[in-house]
Amino acid sequence: MATTMRSLWFDSHPLDIPAPAVPLPGSHYDVVVAGGGLTGLTTAVLLARAGKKVAVLEARSVGAVATGNTTAKVSLLQGTTLSGIAEHQSTEVLQAYVTANRDGQAWLAQYLDERDVGYQRRSAWTYATTAEGAAALEKEAAACHTAELPVTWQDTTELPYPVSGALSLDEQIQVHPLEVLGALAGELHERGGVIYEGVRLLDAKSGSPLSVHTTGGSLRTEQLVLATGVPVLDRGGYFARLTGHRSYALAFRMPAETGSAHAAPQGMYLSADAPGRSLRTAPVDGEEYLLVGGNGHMVGRANSPRGAVLDLEAWTRRHFPGAARTHSWSAQDYRAADHVPYIGALPRGGGNIYLATAFNKWGMTNGVAAALALSSEILGGQMAWADTLTRRSVTLNGVLSGVMDNLDIGARMGTDWASAELNALPDYPPSEGHGVVGRSGGKPVGESTVDGVTRRVSAVCPHLGGVLRWNDAECSWDCPLHASRFAADGTLLEGPAVSDLPVND
Repeated sequence: MATTMRSLWFDSHPLDIPAPAVPLPGSHYDVVVAGGGLTGLTTAVLLARAGKKVAVLEARSVGAVATGNTTAKVSLLQGTTLSGIAEHQSTEVLQAYVTANRDGQAWLAQYLDERDVGYQRRSAWTYATTAEGAAALEKEAAACHTAELPVTWQDTTELPYPVSGALSLDEQIQVHPLEVLGALAGELHERGGVIYEGVRLLDAKSGSPLSVHTTGGSLRTEQLVLATGVPVLDRGGYFARLTGHRSYALAFRMPAETGSAHAAPQGMYLSADAPGRSLRTAPVDGEEYLLVGGNGHMVGRANSPRGAVLDLEAWTRRHFPGAARTHSWSAQDYRAADHVPYIGALPRGGGNIYLATAFNKWGMTNGVAAALALSSEILGGQMAWADTLTRRSVTLNGVLSGVMDNLDIGARMGTDWASAELNALPDYPPSEGHGVVGRSGGKPVGESTVDGVTRRVSAVCPHLGGVLRWNDAECSWDCPLHASRFAADGTLLEGPAVSDLPVND
């Protein structure tokens, strides 16, 4: 049987979202929000507070994509993010980014206090174990200083292995993300908002009102917010400006008697070196778990995602003897070439379609910040930092990075199509948990065996024609071009695609 990947969060706090009493087809809302994660629900709550009639469309279930699979660090110290921004953008943009994240963090902390949702204050750490990593830390420290973020250089940590340096920032936050989403969904319901789960946005026709087409029928809205990870409407070509990244997380029970040298660290840690390592604890149902994340890669471009998971587990066992794995999961994030999110009106959206994307693994702060900015703009206001981020210039480094990414995509498409057309599918079905792409009927077809069932689906991504690759950790078909993902039976999971894979009988 294939191993199921499911986060600790979903197992410990499943959500029960009430079904709307109002049928979707033909309904009319002030604002429709596509995406039931942190960004979408926070935006919806803020607008409902202002008296707007709001509906949320969630293609799967609330939190199913990024928010329910995050490590849930609500931190302003974000690995080496600030030095990455400083390399591509002005000091004004860097400072606006930090201000946005500070506002997002502060709003979320206040909200959790008001709704009596628990969270923990922890120190955040970025650390290095090599000389190269220490040099990256020095750049990050300089960027933090420029952004007026009061980090402290440290020579030692509580980690059970030596470091070449570390930065720390006190009074940051860690949360249980499903408890956060549950509180937001509850308030939205209290204020008359509705959440349609299992309904995917397909298209929106310009006009006033907008005509929104979904898998559950059509509805009308005055304004539409895209909080779907990557915008599912292709206007503006954001799929070509972003790169999709997948990373992994494991939860461990620690032995009752653990020496101080191998105890779970109480801070929130992230490495500056590659491969990435993320650590935090999580108090759940009276137990404390150690969460370890890392081994990220671009979607569809790892030889064996399952190998990445096993490597992460082996690394943890080496450094934390006796740790027993209880859960494994993964998440997908999008990054812009200049490391800065896109937040605001969608180009060619007629002024009433908005987007938020490219949080670069820091959606717990960026997502709330985006919600603050979008709700303010919809209600006729403007946040100064949002204006700065929106007006930011296109830099040469960013252009070159984007050009290289798209050249790689073009070369990859040609190579993958040639390989698929040259190799016929084997005569025998793949073994359990495996998948293969080959030629059948003159087209690339993917064949896999999951839970004893062998299936054949088109191996061509319906978004822009990339040849899919098998993800042996999650038993999914992943597109190496723009990061759409599909289940073994062809069901769309996430990404810029909006349709399932055709079944190939």
